[in-house]
Amino acid sequence: MKAVLTFIAALAFGASPLATQGFRGFTPDQFPVPQVDPPVQPAGFAFAIWGVIYLWLILGAGFGVVRRADDESWDEMRLPLIASMAIGAFWIPVANVSPFWATVLIWLMLIGAAAALVQAGADDYWWQRAPIGLFAGWLTAASCVSTGLLLAGYGLVEANTAAVVALGLALAVSLGILTLRRDTPTYAGAVIWGLFGIFATNVWPPNWTILAICALGIAFLSGRLLLDLRR
Repeated sequence: MKAVLTFIAALAFGASPLATQGFRGFTPDQFPVPQVDPPVQPAGFAFAIWGVIYLWLILGAGFGVVRRADDESWDEMRLPLIASMAIGAFWIPVANVSPFWATVLIWLMLIGAAAALVQAGADDYWWQRAPIGLFAGWLTAASCVSTGLLLAGYGLVEANTAAVVALGLALAVSLGILTLRRDTPTYAGAVIWGLFGIFATNVWPPNWTILAICALGIAFLSGRLLLDLRR
């Protein structure tokens, strides 16, 4: 039953952009302090990773139903993954109304995805850990970006400081998850992709502080990824 529910949740999650008006980022007027071209926001091309995530999660869950429905190495990760994807199925309509609640929900999604990644078995990397890792990695970047937008959008700090805080938080969370799960390169790859998207946003006019932090973060995670792959 958990295998079937995981597949249903993946389908609902993947269908959410089609069943709603979609999400193209928070609009400036959704915040008390309008966020126009905020430095923490990744470039638009970076969000194309969602298509890969949706498809891979559906394929992985489908494989799990057909070939691993009763496999114990798949069983533990299913409940937190179901919870994360079920929340994700409703995330877009919430995000189009409330950045605050969207941020709360995306952190809950990250908690579920990270728990699923840590609990995933060692078998069937490409069907089990790889798609969950990509999902959790992008949620790590997205949840921290959303937090940075809230900090600046509600006037708690100015936009550049919010971006620095968000990037530091993303790297701290990434390090924690990578410490718990070293054998999933797609996790680090997704975070690196998010950092590259933020780097691209700040190339022109050059925001040297954000560019430097993104470059250091990409270098650190790339080095950590290569080290883990060699083990």
